[in-house]
Amino acid sequence: MARWVRARRGVVCTAVVGVLAAALPVAAGLPAARAAGENTSTNAVIIWDRNAQTAIWDVAGQQPQVQARSFAMVHGAVYDAVNAIAGRPYQPYLLAPRASGRESTDAAVATAAFQVLSSLFPAQRPRLQTQYDEWMANLPDDAAKRSGTAVGGQTAAAMISARQNDGAFGNPTWPVGTQPGQWRPTPPTFASDTAWVANLRPFLIPSASMFRSAGPPALTSERYARDLNEVKTIGAVNSTTRTLDQTQAAIWWHDRHLGEWEIKRQLATGRRLSTLQTARMFAMVDLTEADATIACFNEKAAWTSWRPVTAIQLADTDGNPATTADPTWAPLLVTPPHPDFTSGHTCFTTASMSTLAFFFGRDDIPFSAYSADSGTTRYFRGFSHAIAEVIEARVWGGIHTRSADTEGAKIGAKVTAYATRNYFRPRR
Repeated sequence: MARWVRARRGVVCTAVVGVLAAALPVAAGLPAARAAGENTSTNAVIIWDRNAQTAIWDVAGQQPQVQARSFAMVHGAVYDAVNAIAGRPYQPYLLAPRASGRESTDAAVATAAFQVLSSLFPAQRPRLQTQYDEWMANLPDDAAKRSGTAVGGQTAAAMISARQNDGAFGNPTWPVGTQPGQWRPTPPTFASDTAWVANLRPFLIPSASMFRSAGPPALTSERYARDLNEVKTIGAVNSTTRTLDQTQAAIWWHDRHLGEWEIKRQLATGRRLSTLQTARMFAMVDLTEADATIACFNEKAAWTSWRPVTAIQLADTDGNPATTADPTWAPLLVTPPHPDFTSGHTCFTTASMSTLAFFFGRDDIPFSAYSADSGTTRYFRGFSHAIAEVIEARVWGGIHTRSADTEGAKIGAKVTAYATRNYFRPRR
């Protein structure tokens, strides 16, 4: 078993290393910016990322696959505004409004974020308006503020327009199967949620299905039995083989208050990124995460494979002599309300971490983040360390098979490779 697991880890590492090997020292080689507000002590992008988190998660309670679209919209608009004022040193995402470089970057960032958030959450408009007004009141009331506001308004409008009728929301449900291997709602909620993400229009990649996998292992295969028996043993709510650290890791990675938010802000602050660098890094990460999530959910729709809790309880129907049914088996974590293959979290996290590795041109930057759900802070040696752990953590939690995790990580790496080749690149 250990030899098989190591071999499969190697496959994923190879996919991720392909992204890391292409990495350039992007942050170190940043072109000089001509934005007047570039060296201000307050990083507006970080502050408005926190404000976005408040709107997206603290108030709206959006789940990760929905959060991804919202954060991508905010930071795509913020990046275009900051990049325009800085003299367009990088490829714009949607557009680069005309700017002289004398505009207030702080006003542009706030306006872009506020207007996108207001369009996403009209019920929060009064609270967001107060937050925005308080921010703007602290800026000098001059031509720079007015012109920065105009730039941010233009990039926000472009983003809002671009995402009209993109397939978001609605009430489609996942198809419920009755045959072995087919997905069906799982306890305790027996819900079917966010199936629309599978057909959401991507931000960067041409098609949500462009990285289609070969699908989950055949039910009668040796690999399937290994997958199922592994999660059955270590992912059970009453597992005797899972360690305390593995339990904490499973809960940490399952927290809907994502550690990735804190990690991005920590890296921006700790690496002393400028406003432009931060805007670019956040946009690269968030838009790539969104597309990896869309590609992953498109996989879920293509294969509609059953979750471990269903597979283990009904193992006597799978035709595999190496599996045994346990009708009372339950996972450590509550199973999310959508199919197993591929893992949304490994798609998302691999996209995030491999993009960060590309941005910084290295893999060995340490970071950490706290989870209130687990009551612990987890520490990582670098980006590939986080990818390796999330693959394990979804198995430890009993909610994904290893194949779903490793294939998800491959998709995340492929989305990153496409995005970094085609977007946000230096123009000179």
